[in-house]
Amino acid sequence: MSDDIREQGMTTRREVLGDEHVDRAMTGADAFTTDFQEFITRSVWGEIWSRPGLDRRTRSCITIAMLAAQGMEHELALHLRAARRNGISVDEIKEVLLQVAAYAGVPRANRAFSIARDVLSEPESTTEPT
Repeated sequence: MSDDIREQGMTTRREVLGDEHVDRAMTGADAFTTDFQEFITRSVWGEIWSRPGLDRRTRSCITIAMLAAQGMEHELALHLRAARRNGISVDEIKEVLLQVAAYAGVPRANRAFSIARDVLSEPESTTEPT
């Protein structure tokens, strides 16, 4: 079963983040980070993102809100690109970030809007997560 979870996790991870990002992450893993990459693939992508209870659009919106609320800038940019791959519109991203302003604070949302503006201004062909 564990191999099935890993395989599903890798499939979901690639579909959401793109092959280029996942290949870079896996190729860049070394003796220190390989276990962490495997953990992410199995637990985050195989056990959470692959669950049937929420669709990927909803998971993307939740993830954007949580990362913005926590000030996780690098991961926010990554998941903004992933949200576009999952069909989230610019207007929907704006609404998520407005929700962040109301519940996590204007300073966090202000920074998230700035990051989103940069990411969303990238040509569609370059929205492949980096």
